[in-house]
Amino acid sequence: MKTALRILCLMICIALTLPAFAFQNKAPNKTTDPLTGTWSGDWGPNAADRNTVNVDLKWDGKALTGVVHSINYQRADVTLQKATYDSAKGTVHMEADVTNPRGGATVHYVIDGTIKNGSMTGSWNHGNSKGDFKLTKK
Repeated sequence: MKTALRILCLMICIALTLPAFAFQNKAPNKTTDPLTGTWSGDWGPNAADRNTVNVDLKWDGKALTGVVHSINYQRADVTLQKATYDSAKGTVHMEADVTNPRGGATVHYVIDGTIKNGSMTGSWNHGNSKGDFKLTKK
C-alpha cells in the first residue's frame, strides 16, 4: 500500500510540473529577439542639448516596427516608417518623417545604431543637423 501511495504522489508531482516546463519552452527567447520591448534614453546634437525618449520596438524576425515617444508632452509620437535590423551585425537602421512644429515642413530623420549588451548607440541626422543617441532596453 505504501509503495502504491508513493507512486501516486510521484505521478501527481510530475503531472503538476509538466505544464510549467511546457510554458517555459513557449516563453519568448530574449537571446533571439534583442529588439522587442521598450528602450529609453536620449538623443541630441551635443552633451548639453539632449532630448529624453522612450522607443517601443517590435521585431518579428523579419520586419522591425516602432514608435518614438518624447517625454515632452507637446511633441507627438513618431512612428518609424522604415526600419531594418541586421542580426549578423547587430545594427539597426530607422527612418521617420516628422512635421516641424515651427513652420509645418516635414523633417526626415535617419537613425543608425548598434546593439550590444542591452544598449543601442549610434547617430541620427536630418538635413544639416547631426547628433548621437544612446538607449537602454528596459
